[in-house]
Amino acid sequence: MINKIKILEAENNMRNYLKEGLIRKKDFDVNIFRIFVNNAKESLFVANVLYRNKFSYLWTIVCSYYSMYYIPNAVLFKLGYKIGDKISHKICFDALVVFVRGKLKKSLLEQYENVKEESLKIAGINADDFIESFEFERVKRGSLQYQTTEKIKQSKAKTSLDRSKKFVFEMEKLLR
Repeated sequence: MINKIKILEAENNMRNYLKEGLIRKKDFDVNIFRIFVNNAKESLFVANVLYRNKFSYLWTIVCSYYSMYYIPNAVLFKLGYKIGDKISHKICFDALVVFVRGKLKKSLLEQYENVKEESLKIAGINADDFIESFEFERVKRGSLQYQTTEKIKQSKAKTSLDRSKKFVFEMEKLLR
């Protein structure tokens, strides 16, 4: 669960990012939007191939994370925001908290109304969990690249792949 301190920090950071031009209002451009969506899908596809064929657990994690990075960039772009090049991964997380969290909660609630019985099976899932999964993967990608055994990487790769599939699935709903 994303705590109140993290939410306040993200809101404060976002004000600074906007002031410094690290994230900007941007007119919609279908080509940029498609690049984000295609990069997310390609990253998830590659992560699946790498994991399924046991090519590289490290790169399964990296590609899974990047699918989770590109899809919120598409969502943010659709909302009229474009993240710049500097500290873009941190900005992406903060922007998810500030601009997407409420929309994701609404989407999940609508799903709950539409499929109550199925929702009971996944009762523990909420918008904060999805957004926090992005942060877990961002941190894990950074630390795992430089330390950890193959056996641990395999387990973490499976978790990353599962998280990224769920994350991308939920974010894509916001693109409709």
